[in-house]
Amino acid sequence: MRHLKAGRKLGRNATHRLALMRNLSRALITHERIITTVEKAKEARRFVEKLITLAKKGTLHARRLVLARLHDKEAVKKLFTEIGPRYHDRPGGYTRVIKRHERRLGDGGKTAFLELLKAGEKKVQARVPRPAAPAPRVTEPETPPAPPPQEPAAQTPPENPPAT
Repeated sequence: MRHLKAGRKLGRNATHRLALMRNLSRALITHERIITTVEKAKEARRFVEKLITLAKKGTLHARRLVLARLHDKEAVKKLFTEIGPRYHDRPGGYTRVIKRHERRLGDGGKTAFLELLKAGEKKVQARVPRPAAPAPRVTEPETPPAPPPQEPAAQTPPENPPAT
C-alpha cells in the first residue's frame, strides 16, 4: 500500500527526479510555457508553485532558499523580479496543465502544456449558472373519477361457425 507516499517516481531515482524538476522549472520560468508529459507536468507544477510562493515573499532568505532548490541565478532573478510580483495577491494556483491530443513520438506518451497564468487571469472560467427550474406545485392528490358503468356486450355470433 502507498499510504502517505505522495509524489510520482517517474521511473527515476531521487537525484535524477530532482534534476528533472530543476530543469522543467527552469524552462517554465524562462519560457512561461512548456510541453511535457502529463505526469511530469503535474509533478513539476508542485515544485514550481512552491518556488513562486517563496518568490512572492521577496526576502533574502526566500531568495537563498529558491537558489538552493533551483541552482540558476538568471531564473531566480526573473522569478523574483517578474513572476513573484505578478501573483502578489493570489493565494496559489499559479500554473495550469492543459492536456494535448498529440501523443509523443516514440512511445506515444500523453503530452500536456504546463504554463504560468497571466496577471489577473483566472484558472477556470466561471460558468454561467443555469436558470433554476420552477418548483413543482404541490397539490392535494385528486381521486381519479370513477369509470362509467359499462353495458354488457352483446353476444355476436362467430363469423365462421365451426364445421360439424
